Amino acid sequence: MGAEGWRWSDAWIFVSLVIASGAGRHRRAASSRRPEGVRLTDVLSTANHLNQAIPERHEVESAVRRLAGAGLVSVTDGWFRITPAGEQLWRTRPNAGLSTAVDTVQTALGRRHAPGQADWELAEDEHAAAVHEYVKRSIPTPRRSPEGGGPGHDRH
Repeated sequence: MGAEGWRWSDAWIFVSLVIASGAGRHRRAASSRRPEGVRLTDVLSTANHLNQAIPERHEVESAVRRLAGAGLVSVTDGWFRITPAGEQLWRTRPNAGLSTAVDTVQTALGRRHAPGQADWELAEDEHAAAVHEYVKRSIPTPRRSPEGGGPGHDRH
């Protein structure tokens, strides 16, 4: 695909947003999900689970510009949403399983939509804060015993 076509990272961000928002779960109706959408931290978390990497700021910004310009996603006041056209793309893509969802969506994007160019920017500090929040909440909390004991606690 040429330089003007869809990039793998565009599909990665799109699939991450779909999964984070619950749009793909059991083919739920849009009215059954939170209407405000999801935050960047949730998109980054899902992207990391899909690809074992946290998307760079420029990857998110470029993908959202292209996806929003094509009418597939929207971002308002920091809330990311799948549009009805984006839901239609997700629901009608060939269903080959989650492990190949990004590749399948990239192919579907190329067949059905042209990349757009919306005017949207992701500030470096916003991306850094979302990464920090994701990393902070993904660090497991130390486990404690039900009796309140722990290392060095004497039990009689």
